[in-house]
Amino acid sequence: MLAFATDLRDEGTGTVLDNVQNRAGVDGLTMAVAYHDARDLFPHNPVRKVRYLEGGAVFFPPDVARYESLQPRVSELARSGDPLGELCEAAGDRGMRVNAWAVFLHNDRLGFAHPECATQNAFGDRYLTDLCPSNPEVRKYARTLASDIARYDVSTILSESLHFHGLRHGYHHERYFEELGAVGVYLLGLCFCEHCLEAARRRGVDAAMVHRLVRDELERRFVGGGGSEDPDALTREDLEPLGGEQMLGYLDARTETVTSLLDEVATAASGGGAGFAFLDLCGAEKGFATGHPEGDAAPALGWQMGIDHTAGADVCDTVSATGYAADPGRIDLDLDAYEALVPDASRLGLVLRPMPPDCRSADNLAAKVALARERGLGRLDFYHYGFCRLDALDWIHQALAGR
Repeated sequence: MLAFATDLRDEGTGTVLDNVQNRAGVDGLTMAVAYHDARDLFPHNPVRKVRYLEGGAVFFPPDVARYESLQPRVSELARSGDPLGELCEAAGDRGMRVNAWAVFLHNDRLGFAHPECATQNAFGDRYLTDLCPSNPEVRKYARTLASDIARYDVSTILSESLHFHGLRHGYHHERYFEELGAVGVYLLGLCFCEHCLEAARRRGVDAAMVHRLVRDELERRFVGGGGSEDPDALTREDLEPLGGEQMLGYLDARTETVTSLLDEVATAASGGGAGFAFLDLCGAEKGFATGHPEGDAAPALGWQMGIDHTAGADVCDTVSATGYAADPGRIDLDLDAYEALVPDASRLGLVLRPMPPDCRSADNLAAKVALARERGLGRLDFYHYGFCRLDALDWIHQALAGR
């Protein structure tokens, strides 16, 4: 079960582990060890019902000598103690596993401090919330963070945000009043920093031409509007008219960048003895807000972020899908698509939300857990201890017990 260090501090590590192990019947706890800014509701927290999370920070004391130009920001909790170390000790005494949940590249604190490491759009504007996967310093930071976490007795590092990000959901109070269409929104989110351009050039792409065509198309839409002709569900083929094989080659370079980064970070984790799971947010992109994703199965979005699920499964122990959907049938459809890309079901995982908007009954959750069991998935995670009501733990227990 996923949780924050603040959950452990506010309720007490023993109380949380009791609830997770005995009431929910779950065999491990996955603590966020590196996370982004957020304002969240915590229904059963005895200290604070609404909390601003200390974002862009790590929740363990890092070995600062390992890092170079990009140094992790240490949270207040980790300056006065070691939440991860304390959890590992307490969980170990109970025979429970500890996993580490790490958000790697969605980090505005590092982006503001090192804008040269952030992604850069076609006009040269930096997106300071997202570090670029192509940047050598960023890649070094991601590898170091993984090896630093693996110093602890953690079973698996559950990695989030080890890929490119789109335009939206980067910062607070974002405003995009002009209608740019699906193509325009995607193009405005593409990175054209020097490292992305060089990665494309290495595979024979005329990166300067792609850069120019993207900038010109966006300028056209800014001046004269456009986008009404765009499809609702964007595909790679929808971008082919804008640069042909050169544009598709630029997208392929992004995918190669992400796959090689996953390989490097997974290797760094395994060097410290930790397993490595890639948390795929395609399902969250579709269903996070409503629990009612529509259109193609979730992994169809992967190319937009540079994600190749098949290649990812080759370099990671597990690819975990975010099953953020109220309808078990929708999760079944998504899992069909994932299994077509990753035929070994033991290398697939699933993250479920035992709470609204995805789940409003024990039977609903039980049906989703049954799907994971029937398919032989390698891991099952529940998001998130602090966000759900405590009776959701009873639903988890019933679902895991097959009742």
